[in-house]
Amino acid sequence: MIGIFSFLGFTILVAVISYLATRTTDEQTSDGYFLGGRSLTAGVIAGSLLLTNLSTEQIVGLNGSAYTDGLSVMAWETLAAIAIVVTAIFLLPRYLKGGLTTIPQFLAKRFDVTTKTITSGLFLTGYVVVLLPVILYSGSVAISGMFDVPTLLGVSDSTALVICIWGIGLIGSVYAVFGGLKAVAVSDSINAVGLLIGGLLIPIFGLMAIGDGSVFGGLDILVSANPERFDSTGNTGQEVPFATIFTGMMLVQLFYWGTNQQIIQRALGAKNLAEGQKGLLLASFLKILGPLILVLPGMIAYHYFDGGLASSDLAYPELVRAVLPKPLVGFFAAVLFGAILSSFNSVLNSSVTLFGIDIYKQHINPEAPETTVVKYGKIFGICLALAAMFIAPLIANAGSLFNYLQEINGIYSIPIFTIIVVGYLTKRVPAIAAKVGILSGSALYIISQFWLKNKFVDAALADANAKGITDPMQLKLIEADAYPHFLHIMAILFVTNIVIMLIIGAIKPKKEPFVLEYTDQVSITPYKYVNQAGIAICCIVIGIYVFFAK
Repeated sequence: MIGIFSFLGFTILVAVISYLATRTTDEQTSDGYFLGGRSLTAGVIAGSLLLTNLSTEQIVGLNGSAYTDGLSVMAWETLAAIAIVVTAIFLLPRYLKGGLTTIPQFLAKRFDVTTKTITSGLFLTGYVVVLLPVILYSGSVAISGMFDVPTLLGVSDSTALVICIWGIGLIGSVYAVFGGLKAVAVSDSINAVGLLIGGLLIPIFGLMAIGDGSVFGGLDILVSANPERFDSTGNTGQEVPFATIFTGMMLVQLFYWGTNQQIIQRALGAKNLAEGQKGLLLASFLKILGPLILVLPGMIAYHYFDGGLASSDLAYPELVRAVLPKPLVGFFAAVLFGAILSSFNSVLNSSVTLFGIDIYKQHINPEAPETTVVKYGKIFGICLALAAMFIAPLIANAGSLFNYLQEINGIYSIPIFTIIVVGYLTKRVPAIAAKVGILSGSALYIISQFWLKNKFVDAALADANAKGITDPMQLKLIEADAYPHFLHIMAILFVTNIVIMLIIGAIKPKKEPFVLEYTDQVSITPYKYVNQAGIAICCIVIGIYVFFAK
């Protein structure tokens, strides 16, 4: 009961502070609602970015991957630091120079409105079908596991999961739809501190449990018992083979941190370029520490439970319940709940932004005043949230949660990233090339991953069965060798789509070259140490990989 009361107390406190922070104006305009009035500072941006990423699809999903494969999955965290540096130095100055509020707005300026609408539609489809349901599902697994909700309420596991999904969804909808980005950013910053503290406590108590009260003793035992699991270079058959970090991994990272509306909207709300860059660099540095929270607990859980859990996605919540002192479970559950809300709120708020500005204002009611845009954006957000709550329980049998999320996201992530890259690096590639690129990229990826892959894998497994091969590890390797890893496929299609767009551009170039005009909305004077700080962060990441490479 102490844990439940501390959970409720901390959650209510954050909600009240966030609510008061939104009462700075009497009327919500689209700029104030969606961007926080372009007033976010470096600390708020960094905390908001950090907590948006540290949600349960990351905490539960990535620790589950670490439970299975060990340290190699840290690539999802450490390489993010490099992607954020690239965003700070190269992308953010261009976004703020053009006065952008959404990434598709750039595509409207660079190509045409139809390209922007297609991109917004892909973002929204991915959010409601994949990302929002995954956030709700993983969050519910965590909360249900920590508080043992089935026993607490006397219901089945599946019923407890549905109750948690709807509880998180309804509360998150209130935060995001009625509070706007400023409420989300403020609550993120408060929860980020608690999440960092609580997140670091889990591996500390986990190592103490292994080492009879000694953190370093537990670490020695963990390393000596499973030395092969402390290898930064993944092997074939694992979720992140080493070669993939040089192909699709960096593309996914650049898309997520540099072009994904859910993430980049924080930096777009910066009071000026210098604050935005400082916020991104701070977030980048903190990502280097991410494996302590997102990877190490999964490795500890593998040793603690002797690899005997029914599902890898149970690794984190079961470890928390096993090693964390009971009075702290409520506090940590509260900050984890804040992380769940953060990611859910962020995606929902960016969806409302995309719909309100890029669809409703653009196509449905161009003459609508600001208050009307916000009103219908909120209505759309509510509908989106409800749809996600219905879809979330269906993910229960998806396999590796984190791997599932990343693979499905490829349907829209790489095509969108492709046309943004070509849009920035060329001046005469026409709008028709962007439309072909984004549609062909999505179609080819779907064909590859949901038809060709199944065909090749089924044939390889059938051949193995005919040869009498039954060893699970051998079958896993055969399956991995049957078809290229999805990150390699992303890289292949990225290059293919660029070539297609450049060929179209050569055949039918734009009559007038594209020029990104400075809108003078915010100062674009860069942070004076941005290059030095960025280089230092990249060197640290490379050093970590070299140190742990076997």
